[in-house]
Amino acid sequence: MKGYIEELRKILSEEQVTVNETLLEQHSHDESYHTPHLPDMVIYPRDTAEVNAVMCYANEHEIPVIPFGLGSSLEGHVVPVKGGISLDLSWMNQILEIRENDFLVKVQPGVTRTQLNKELKKYGLFFPVDPGADATLGGMAATNASGTTSVKYGIMRDQVRDLEVVLANGEVIHTGSLATKSSSGIHLNGLFVGSEGTLGVFTELTLKVYGIPEVTMAGRASFPTVEQAVSAVNGIMLAGIPIARIELVDAESIKKVNQFMDKSYDVQPTLFLEFHGNFAGLEQDVKFAKEIVSDFGCGDIQFETDSKARNALWEARHNLAYAFIHSAPGKKLMVTDVSVPLHELSNAILDTRKKVEQSKVEGAIVGHVGDGNYHVLFMIDLKNPEEVKEAKRLNEEIVEYALTKGGTCTGEHGVGLGKVKYQRREHGAAYEVMKTIKQALDPKGIMNPGKIFID
Repeated sequence: MKGYIEELRKILSEEQVTVNETLLEQHSHDESYHTPHLPDMVIYPRDTAEVNAVMCYANEHEIPVIPFGLGSSLEGHVVPVKGGISLDLSWMNQILEIRENDFLVKVQPGVTRTQLNKELKKYGLFFPVDPGADATLGGMAATNASGTTSVKYGIMRDQVRDLEVVLANGEVIHTGSLATKSSSGIHLNGLFVGSEGTLGVFTELTLKVYGIPEVTMAGRASFPTVEQAVSAVNGIMLAGIPIARIELVDAESIKKVNQFMDKSYDVQPTLFLEFHGNFAGLEQDVKFAKEIVSDFGCGDIQFETDSKARNALWEARHNLAYAFIHSAPGKKLMVTDVSVPLHELSNAILDTRKKVEQSKVEGAIVGHVGDGNYHVLFMIDLKNPEEVKEAKRLNEEIVEYALTKGGTCTGEHGVGLGKVKYQRREHGAAYEVMKTIKQALDPKGIMNPGKIFID
């Protein structure tokens, strides 16, 4: 590998190809519980031409390449299980073009969502996908990220108009256009978004953006039971109220939030809601939503329009993971992620709650319940084999339940290492079609090996 490193330094530069031990360690893992593996080198390209040069060289010498954003993924996506090149795209962090009249923006993959929204605000625009972490847009496209706003604006795949992709052999392609819609050819955007770096490297993204709403209103509603909270969500959705976010946090999670943030929220299953719109429309929507949640036993509901108060309310939801981490020093957060049809959501969450309560592993449930996606947060001691085994067993049972109800093993975190074993079970014969596409685009198997495809 030493000879490869020297040759790549000649192709790029000394500073762009590193074997610094600290940087190798930083690129050996993501935020998940999966076992780290060191890459052989870390490479920092500056543009598409340099990515092309790296891929041509790697393909010729059959060196694994793992695209890397910020390492905020949760299923081991960027772990270089076979060594090779960790291709860090953080130096490619330019906002290339804002086409405000087309509601489009063109960015390099290392741009983060916070960086983009800071710039878009000058134009009265924003990018809606919010996975919680300040992830890179390239990484978000690679995992098909979503988050709290997906109930209104959709997921990452819905925002991608075009991708510039460098394939395993170095060829550069575009997957779409600037047009709002197209009936031309196979939908390559949908193929590459969510491919987790197994089909190519994203070097430019053209994304949809939206006008900042005139008014944003946030609310918090608590219920005696999870079933009543989920039923209220269904009621709101059936009423056609254009809600932007609707999140469920169970009682155990509220308890952790109260401890971590010095709050005094009712320790009950709680919905966090947000509405986007204009003054007249929102007044009616909020009034209707209050009536609906009251019908399902809501004991307390509060709404905030002031930005400071609204942000404080949502801070509780976004800090939930940190609340759990701080409550169990020395333990690691393990987060599972499944999605089920909306009519199955209540039963799925109740079944999961029962399983967690019967287990010795501490856990809590949160979810983007407006789209059927929910998570279970476990705090586990990685040095305790029995605890790790129990958490994995629970994870498998939760996934199995989702699959039996027509759901998916991951609604937004992606496959990575953690969900590879469920791919054939979930997709059946379609899994073989996916493998055929992988073989056609990456015949030497150098693109992020070990992820999505294992045999």
